[in-house]
Order: sequence, then structure tokens, then C-alpha cells
Amino acid sequence: MNSNNNNGKFRWSNVLLISFAHLSHDIFSSFFQPMSSLIQVKFGISNSAIGILSIIQRIPSFLNPLVGILADKMPARYFVIFTPAITTIAMSLLGVAPHFIVVAVLLFIMGISAAFFHVPAPVMIRKVSGKQTGKGMSFYMLGGETARTIAPVIVAGAISLWGLEGTYKLMPFGIIASVIVYFRLKKIKISEDIVKEKKQSTFYSTFKKYLPFFVVLAGIIFFRSVIKSSLLTYLVIYFDIDKNETLWYANTAFALFQLGGMAGVLSFGMISDRIGRKLCLLIISVITPTLMWIFTIPGAHLFLPLLFVIGFFSIGATPVILAMVTEIRSEHPSFINSIYMTLSFGLGALISWLAGVVSDNIGLDETYRLTAYIALGGIPLVFLLPGKFIVSNKL
Repeated sequence: MNSNNNNGKFRWSNVLLISFAHLSHDIFSSFFQPMSSLIQVKFGISNSAIGILSIIQRIPSFLNPLVGILADKMPARYFVIFTPAITTIAMSLLGVAPHFIVVAVLLFIMGISAAFFHVPAPVMIRKVSGKQTGKGMSFYMLGGETARTIAPVIVAGAISLWGLEGTYKLMPFGIIASVIVYFRLKKIKISEDIVKEKKQSTFYSTFKKYLPFFVVLAGIIFFRSVIKSSLLTYLVIYFDIDKNETLWYANTAFALFQLGGMAGVLSFGMISDRIGRKLCLLIISVITPTLMWIFTIPGAHLFLPLLFVIGFFSIGATPVILAMVTEIRSEHPSFINSIYMTLSFGLGALISWLAGVVSDNIGLDETYRLTAYIALGGIPLVFLLPGKFIVSNKL
């Protein structure tokens, strides 16, 4: 344990600062989903085309291992400082994009920026959380889920005021946030100890050593993302177009889903510090498909609080998995986290596209029902994860 861990203490100011950076970045990186129905109408494209755009914004996630290598070789806090501004500029220009290809380019730029933010940030959180990694990840993910919760409201408000082409007026807010993060974060030395350490293992040997763990984790991520990604990508379209609700209603439903996710990530990370990561994942893997099946019962979609509960469980697994990944003892922590991020973003993008293809043929109602059954496949994989079902240290 290095000095930056502050003798195992939970460093509130640093945790909250990094969480604020996550909030600042993800508010703007979350603009695409609530704008997707308007983009679909503007360019006359299908659900599967929206899925392709979702893939494009996540293609840079395959660069995550390279980002992880860079983050383990240089002070990574600068990645966290400047990426909110880059993401803000790209996503604020979506509304004025004159062509489908321009939208794709902007989303790709945002994807690169997101990769440079999300790979080192959890490692930084791990180093300032002491022995309460789950708690630290809960607050870190709270920043991200809060962003995704309020983003639809911000987008709907901006479009109501200025129209779709006026979203560029939101650009200064993210840039200012980056400036604030710079002055507060530039002096916090979190990753330099990684840079100065003499590495005994190569990146390849590290990858090979933990490959069995990531194979199992990939399966869990896949089955978990079947529900999460299909809702994140198509929920607004589901209500706005399939169910003929207003854009405000659709974005309110999306915000409720994300609000549930906020409560989930804040709760499950800390709970997993007490009862163990695996038990938390097992509970989530059982309850989430059940709730999704209830959502597909005719008329149940009108009961919007149900989306809050689905978000609570489906999104709540994220800090638990992040805690497991960042607790791996390795000389290359950012590289280890980059493998997880590659799996998470890559599989999420693939599922978003597949859900779009399937829904173009059988509709979103049947697609969502199908995801409830497929997600059950993640239950047995939890038992294959290393470790016990309880944590060894009592907090």
C-alpha cells in the first residue's frame, strides 16, 4: 500500500472531486440517447442505424488497453482533467450536424475522449478509497449515473428553448467544468507512484495471468448488458415512437431509469463491502431479469416507477464489478481496468446494435421480453468468479 492510500483511510475530498469530474464528463457523453428519436426522424433512419451509431461511439473502447498502458506510464490525472471539455464540444454539436456521417464522426470523437477518461479514473478512486473500495466506486459511479439521469432533462430543456440545432449553446458549461477540475485536481498526485515503480511483469504476462477471470467476467457483462444496454439505447424511442408518448414523457421515463441507477450504484458498492462482491452480483443477476419480465407484461410499461427499480438493480452492479477489477493486485492497474472497460463498452455496443436489428423485425416489446430470458444466463457465471461469497475484511 503506497502513501497515496493515506494509510487505508477514505479520502472524502479526493473521492468527491473525481466523482465531480465523472459527472461533468458523462452529462455530455449521455446526450445521444435522449436525442436519438429526433436524430432518427431528422435523417430518416431505422432502429438498427441508431444501434450502429451506438457502436461507433464505443468503437474507441477497443483502444482502452493502449490507453491503460499510457495511463500506467504517465500522470493520468491530465486525462481526467481535459476529457470533459473535449466530450462537451463533440456532443454539443450533434444538433447542428448536417449529415448522418457527421453525427458518426462526433460520436467517435466522444468515444475516444471517454476512453481516456474512464480507464484511469476508477484506478484513481481505488487509491483514495483506502479499504472501502466499494464505497469509493459507489460515489464515483454516482457521478456518472447522476449525469445520465439529468442529461435527458437538460437535452429536452435545451431543445424546447433553442430547437435541436441550438444544443451547441450548452458547450460552455462542460468547458468551465474542465477548468474547475484542472485547478482542483492538478496538484493531486495519484498516479505518479505507478510511474515510478519498477515493473517486474510485462503487460502481456499480466493479461495472460488474469485471462480466465476476464473470460468469466465477459460472460457476466454480456448477460447483464442485454437488459441494461437495450434500455439505455432504445427506451426513449420505445416511448416516443412505439408508444406515441411525448418526448417529455419518454425522457422522464429514461430519467427515472437512470435515477434508479443512481440509487443502485450508491447502494450496492457499499453493500458489497459488507456482504461480498459475488453475493451482490448473484442477487442482481436473479432480480433484474424478473423485473424486466414484469415490465413486458401488457400495460406494465405505463407504471413508470418500475423503471426506477429496474435501473436500481441493472445499473447497480457497476461499482461492484469495478471494485472487483481494481482490487486485483497488479503492477499495471490502469491496464487491468482497461481490459474491463473494453469488455464493458464493446459488449454493450454489440448488444445495442443486435437489439436494434431484432427490434426492427419483431418490435421493441418482444425484444425487451426476449432480453429478460437471455439475462438469466448470467446467474451460473457468478459462481465461477474467484473468491468467496463474503469479504474477508469487516468494515
